[in-house]
Order: sequence, then C-alpha cells, then structure tokens
Amino acid sequence: MSFTLTINGTTHQLEDDQSTVKLLDYLHDTRNLTGTKLCCGIGVCRACTVSVQKGPNRFAEPVIACSTPLATLKGARITTIEGVAVDGNLSAIQTAFLDNFAFQCGYCTPGFVMAAEVFLSWLAVADVAADDLDALIENAIGDHICRCTGYVRYAQALHKVALEMLEAKP
Repeated sequence: MSFTLTINGTTHQLEDDQSTVKLLDYLHDTRNLTGTKLCCGIGVCRACTVSVQKGPNRFAEPVIACSTPLATLKGARITTIEGVAVDGNLSAIQTAFLDNFAFQCGYCTPGFVMAAEVFLSWLAVADVAADDLDALIENAIGDHICRCTGYVRYAQALHKVALEMLEAKP
C-alpha cells in the first residue's frame, strides 16, 4: 500500500512503512527541504510550522512538523517555507517581516511566516473588523517562541499586511 502527499505543488508517492516518519524528518532527509527548522523537537516552540490543507474545500492550518507523523497527512497539500515565494518574489508577509526588521537570528522566522500565511489565507475570506485584528494576530502567532524577542515586530508586520488586506476588500 502507498499514499501521496503534495509538497509545494509536487505530489510524492510514499510507502506505508513511512507512515510513522515525522514530517520534519521526511522534509529534511528525503526531500532536502531544510527551511523548516527543528528547535525544541516536541512541538512547543513552533519553529517547524508548515501549512497543511487536508481537503479541497478546507482551509489550510498550521501544523507542527517535528511531531506530526506522515500517516496523519495522507492526501494533504503541504506548503513549506520554500514554497512561499513565487518565482523569486517574496510574499507580502515575507516582505513585511524584512521591512519591519521583524527577526534577528531568523531561526524561528520560517514558523512565523507559515503561521502568518495560514492566517492571511483565512483572513482573505473572513468577515473581520479591523478592531479585532490584534486579538486574531495574537491567536495566530502568539504561541510561537522567538529567543531573540522579536514578537512585537512580527505582530506589527502581520498587522500591517492584514490591515491592508481588509482595506482592499470590497
């Protein structure tokens, strides 16, 4: 038996004996996608966050790659940090993080980017008031750990991009 995963737009066929392999290990060791970072290894810091869409009509959700077995992702569409920029063009949140000097060492940044991307994809279709953004942003990225204490700048950058999205809605 086998199953598939789609990672950054490419479908991969896996054998059932790979079901217990952690997503982070598969990304690093088999796909050579090393942008997703291993930090705590137990899903607390969220540096290893990726975006996962488990069905065609479901929203993407942030998933902790260090502790998620491949068996739980059969048929899923996974986006890693390597899949965010398109044709060398950074996404709006990547640009905002750079423009706002949101990170220092950058180790946690891929996790923040992926959580922010998931949040922004939801925000694009949600009915949200601008006054609610701070609480929603705290919910989206508040559990991420940054040892360099870049929290405020990450939140400010995400707030700016989210507010621009809301203002652009008809």
